[in-house]
Amino acid sequence: MKIIRILFVLAVIIVGAGLGIIFSGTYNVAATEPHNPLAAWVFDTTMDYSVRHQAQGIQVPDLTKPDMVQNGFRHYDEMCVECHGAPGKEPEELAKGLNPPPPDLVESVPEWKPAELFWIVKHGVRMTGMPAWGPTHSDDKLWAVVAFLEKLPKLTAAEYKAMEAGAGDAADHMRDRDRDHDH
Repeated sequence: MKIIRILFVLAVIIVGAGLGIIFSGTYNVAATEPHNPLAAWVFDTTMDYSVRHQAQGIQVPDLTKPDMVQNGFRHYDEMCVECHGAPGKEPEELAKGLNPPPPDLVESVPEWKPAELFWIVKHGVRMTGMPAWGPTHSDDKLWAVVAFLEKLPKLTAAEYKAMEAGAGDAADHMRDRDRDHDH
């Protein structure tokens, strides 16, 4: 019984301290200030586990078709490059004011499975500036973005630029290069 009372008192103290922080206005919510390490860990860990859980059971289509990759590139270049950048392209001014900053997808895409990437692109991530593209784009278009994202970490600045210029052989070049690396 004594342990229950102690736990109850500790819970009241923790809740009271949390409410004190909330209602005092002392926690700085400015986008120009990074989260404190504890808040950053809580948000990052929650997002990682949530995405992995929510993406369970999503069936991944064949993402290796060159037309799908090229189509995904077009959507990425229209919707994503402004915040995430690309090989040879820095994120635009808008992205530099976001907190947390948008991840460099060349580095972070390999950490996620295709189904998880699809879930993120479709549903977005609260309090990060990552919008949900599902309400405005079909699953086929979103899977095309994922197909392109799967290629992005290996893409050079020259290949990205060739894709921007509409060079149809850029996707073929990537496919051939990937096939050579697989053997």
